[in-house]
Amino acid sequence: MIASNTSPLNEKLLVSLEKANSFRELGHTLIEGVLSPAEAKHYREVIKNAAYKYNTEQRKLEERDTYGKAFLQVMNLWENDEAVREFTLAKRFGHIAADLLGVDNVRIYHDQALFKEPGGGFTPWHQDQYYWPLDTYNTVTMWMPLVDITEDMGMLTFASGSHRGGFAENIPISDESETSLQKYIREKGYPITRASTMKAGDATWHYGWTLHTAPGNNSDITREVMTIIFYADGAHVTEPQNKHQENDRRRWLAGLEVGSLAASNLNPPVL
Repeated sequence: MIASNTSPLNEKLLVSLEKANSFRELGHTLIEGVLSPAEAKHYREVIKNAAYKYNTEQRKLEERDTYGKAFLQVMNLWENDEAVREFTLAKRFGHIAADLLGVDNVRIYHDQALFKEPGGGFTPWHQDQYYWPLDTYNTVTMWMPLVDITEDMGMLTFASGSHRGGFAENIPISDESETSLQKYIREKGYPITRASTMKAGDATWHYGWTLHTAPGNNSDITREVMTIIFYADGAHVTEPQNKHQENDRRRWLAGLEVGSLAASNLNPPVL
């Protein structure tokens, strides 16, 4: 089911040429006020309720590995929750994604709530597209805090320009990726960039190949973030390069065959 055309989230938000050019040059950008304060408050409750309803992580923080300590991760909420579906399939977000990528339309790969708890650990350096068996560089992740956040809550941090290098290392997000990709970033001389603060409803956008990380949450407030991954309509499924891409092909691309159009029922066009 596609979000209603009458939803206020289908109103287009203008992306300036300056923002689009900066995104393509650096591999990431911050767009403020993607949601109004009232919209952010409403969808925070919607997403928070769904995230905790479908969360399966029951271990205490100290019992988890590095990845598990980084955040509670609940994926593809739009599949099961009507109210989240209106958010994830919003044309407002799709228009921004398409404008930044310079394409006519985008499809959904999946959404995911990423809640970094108080005391939650750092998120190791990684590339999102490591996991995606897609034949396009035109991929983008929207990362939107649902509460006001500061650097000490786990602000998303980028290696600016790293998207231009494409696939960096065949390593999943882990302690190993942290060590290896830190070295890679130093060798390439990529500047490290992050915002100092973000309001609820602001959003960063980064290419699938942009290297990024986040520090731990040193506050007493959960860093509630919702993400949506978009890719250019017309992309095809590629031969998986690792077991994670094979898992993604089966799950988020609904088992589509290699070489086929990446257009399963789980990947609706947004515009």
